[in-house]
Amino acid sequence: MFSIPSRRAATSALAAAALSVTLAYSAAPATVAVSFDAWMTPSNPPYPHDPEVAPDGSVWYTGQRANVIGRLDPKTGAFKEYPLPTANSGPHGLVADKDGNIWYTGNGAGLIGKVEAKTGKVTEYKMPDPTARDPHTPIFDDHGTLWFTVQGGNFVGKLDPPTGTVTLAAVPTPNARPYGIKINSKGIPFFDEFGTNKIGSIDPQTMKITEYPLPDPKTRPRRIDIANDDTVYYTDYARGFLGRLDPKTGKVTEFVSPGGADSRPYAIAIAPDGIVWYCETGTEKNMLVRFDPATSKLDAWPIPSGGGTVRHMVAAPNGELWLAESGVGKISRVRVRTAS
Repeated sequence: MFSIPSRRAATSALAAAALSVTLAYSAAPATVAVSFDAWMTPSNPPYPHDPEVAPDGSVWYTGQRANVIGRLDPKTGAFKEYPLPTANSGPHGLVADKDGNIWYTGNGAGLIGKVEAKTGKVTEYKMPDPTARDPHTPIFDDHGTLWFTVQGGNFVGKLDPPTGTVTLAAVPTPNARPYGIKINSKGIPFFDEFGTNKIGSIDPQTMKITEYPLPDPKTRPRRIDIANDDTVYYTDYARGFLGRLDPKTGKVTEFVSPGGADSRPYAIAIAPDGIVWYCETGTEKNMLVRFDPATSKLDAWPIPSGGGTVRHMVAAPNGELWLAESGVGKISRVRVRTAS
């Protein structure tokens, strides 16, 4: 079951180069309010694909069509963009290492790149197999190994930063289109297979891939995140569901998204408090959805600037959400307040 709350704009103001809008709904026993701040990226053309929050609180993004990696200082609203050395490299996903350096996938050029935060120096690592043409989403494990998906090439890979060595493992299911990737509490990478109805995992030592079929063959998981209990949440882009997989038992639970079958759930992030957030992208004005695992309740808010398809979002340690609003060229921050 789900509920769609009434929605109302509480405030709208322009401050620090960010458009701020607060939306609220009431739900017993607490009131939850979300506020949106949006910054227009300076890229030409502006098309931020993925966001990332660095250890210093700065927010980075991939300027996919402009072939840049960008940095936003939320305190000042100042931007800095770093042109990439390979033309049309198609920067897609990105992630910060423990030192604040930014690693990105060159989706259009078959490479992984590193931007040194202090100097802006870019180092590129080419894929060892030419069929691994489109690295997609990266994530670091606790040992400093960079894991990534290769969507069209149908691989999951890892990169050892000290040596630059790249190792690839082919996904057993043909045309599985490995997409989003996250790492559980035991250091095991899990990924979704957008071309089929499966979630996969890969053994960090042997590179053996295990696949978990989802019940409905029409399911197409687009992005994932992993809860504290190591259950895997996924957005079913094709059918309009939020799904949860327990890898220990194989049990799958599904929740109808508030927007229904055509809502196209996409970006997803689990906040430090365990609340699951994701975006519906099936309408011109994307919706931000909140799911409470304790009650199975879903609530939704319209994204004020529309979103233009929110393809990826991340949750910061302080509970803020950061969204890349590709079609409208903006980076957005969502702040959440809950009062009893």
